[in-house]
Amino acid sequence: MSRREDRLRLRDIDWQNWKPQQRATLVFVIRDGQVLLIRKRKGLGVGKINAPGGRIGSGETPLEGAVREAQEELCVIPVGIRQMGELRFQFVDGLSLHVYVFVAKDCVGSPQETDEAEPIWTPIDAIPYEQMWEDDSHWVPVMLSGRTFDGRFVFDGDQMLDFDLRFGDSRVGPLESSNP
Repeated sequence: MSRREDRLRLRDIDWQNWKPQQRATLVFVIRDGQVLLIRKRKGLGVGKINAPGGRIGSGETPLEGAVREAQEELCVIPVGIRQMGELRFQFVDGLSLHVYVFVAKDCVGSPQETDEAEPIWTPIDAIPYEQMWEDDSHWVPVMLSGRTFDGRFVFDGDQMLDFDLRFGDSRVGPLESSNP
């Protein structure tokens, strides 16, 4: 069997009974045509550009975890926050993550560099997908257009092996902040 044929695929996973080892969040803060991203300094995806986020603490809701992670990583509080989607990741090495994705219309405070992350305000039309996880280019643009989504992914390290994305039919409204 070739290497390509013996790779783990979505169909190889019993998604009905799949249980994540970790639950996590991402929160995309939108302001004046820009999105607040980070360059990760610790943990899974170190060195990559991503949105602020991380593991949901014991007893926390996904929303509470998203707000706390933005505070810890960048010293900001996201406002006008709403959930846009969910992502399920299965890694070949056994790691499994369920990620709740949020968008915020703005944030209170000025993003600060911390030992966990370097803040990067990026124009929405210039998001550096080539420096991000491979799956991001498939769902982030759709999310930023206001559509909800649900996705499942299989990764081997940094390489995406397979994925399935479903998008909501309706838009949830403009994501841009309405600052005068």
